[in-house]
Amino acid sequence: MDYKELVEIAQKAKENAYVPYSNFRVGAALLTSDNKVFTGCNIENASFGGTNCAERTALFKAISEGYKDFKMIAITSDSDSLTFPCGICRQVLSEFGLNMEIIVANKNSEYKIYKLYELLPFAFTQEDLEGRNVNE
Repeated sequence: MDYKELVEIAQKAKENAYVPYSNFRVGAALLTSDNKVFTGCNIENASFGGTNCAERTALFKAISEGYKDFKMIAITSDSDSLTFPCGICRQVLSEFGLNMEIIVANKNSEYKIYKLYELLPFAFTQEDLEGRNVNE
């Protein structure tokens, strides 16, 4: 699957967004190592803290189906600007590999590609729980 195709799947996923408060629809398409795609959209809640981002929706769907090895995720919205994952989503994605490709797109399907480690330098990982030496 190529980047453009994954972005188009994310564009379609945003159509299901539930965003009565922000009106900011986001869609995500997550590609597993064996080329299965899981989609997600953002789902808002009146308590705001109960809101879930599109990226985590896609990731949680994949995890709940037994997948834990991912190649890339495409993220898009209705914005003219590229849509980047929020800090929480970056941290949650980092649990599954800092080399994951992050495709950030806009409403016109224009996109750029980053590695997760570029978007989340010094990520808190399992190594931190094991006492990683920060001087390494």
